[in-house]
Amino acid sequence: MKAYQELAQVEVGGGSAATIGVFDGVHLGHQHLFRHLKRLAKANGLLSAVVTFRNHPRQVLRPEQPVSLLCSLERRLEQVRAQGIDLVVPITFDRELSLVPAHDFVAMLQETLKLRWLVIGPDFALGHNREGNADFLQAMGRQAGFGVSVVQPLVQKSVPVRSTTIRQAVAQGDVGLANRLLGYPFTLEGMVRRGDGRGRLLGFPTANLEVPTDSAMPADGIYATWAIVDGRRNPAATSIGVRPTFGGGRRTVEAFLLDFSGDLYDKPMSLAFTHRLREERHFDSVDALVAQMREDVAQARRLLMESPAPQRT
Repeated sequence: MKAYQELAQVEVGGGSAATIGVFDGVHLGHQHLFRHLKRLAKANGLLSAVVTFRNHPRQVLRPEQPVSLLCSLERRLEQVRAQGIDLVVPITFDRELSLVPAHDFVAMLQETLKLRWLVIGPDFALGHNREGNADFLQAMGRQAGFGVSVVQPLVQKSVPVRSTTIRQAVAQGDVGLANRLLGYPFTLEGMVRRGDGRGRLLGFPTANLEVPTDSAMPADGIYATWAIVDGRRNPAATSIGVRPTFGGGRRTVEAFLLDFSGDLYDKPMSLAFTHRLREERHFDSVDALVAQMREDVAQARRLLMESPAPQRT
């Protein structure tokens, strides 16, 4: 089994306290769980371990339902490590793993990670048909010699902090709510590719960002963003949409970097979203569009000067 082979490569000394999940976005709720994990591990002289999945289980269990991810696997692993976790173990979720009974999966963790404590949320479940819920795991733990700690979810201003809630906020263009639950600005990452050059003709040369197809995407509209290129943070006004003034077309992500000159083609770039300025709309003339674009850029500049640049690169 591929997951077993990946787990078996990890070297664990005296034992571990572990948690398991996708942890997409590594938001404030995940960080709340990790803090509990670290305290429990320290109190018991154990290593703190986070077992995460390289791919989202839904991509295997329900492939007909597209998955929108808040961040890439590389960014997720980086963020988990930044929380001070001792071991971060990515494993592959495939059809074979989905059929493993809960008892066998936990036994695998005991063998490979020397599991002594398992930290979970109240709605957590693992194993085939999600049979390994909190009651199941606690009963198994009493027999097999490991503890189970159930951590209540974090709630911010009556809103449970969940990846699903954040994805919904992003899809609706509510980057303010998404950022509050994430604890940092929602960020798109990709490569700058050549577009049709229309922005340059209008006086606003834009960087056309090609993002992975499974990235969570903000609703069409105009946003104030920080564009991060070569480790430098640049204020930018970003448009997401189909450019209805020019007849529509495929959806694009185009960023106009303020006070910037240079070649961005084929470079990696990140866009950290801070505010949604307006919805995308059709203009009756190019002149009307350009006038609105000037207003958008001025508003983005004002908002970004009031917002600290993100520390993430």
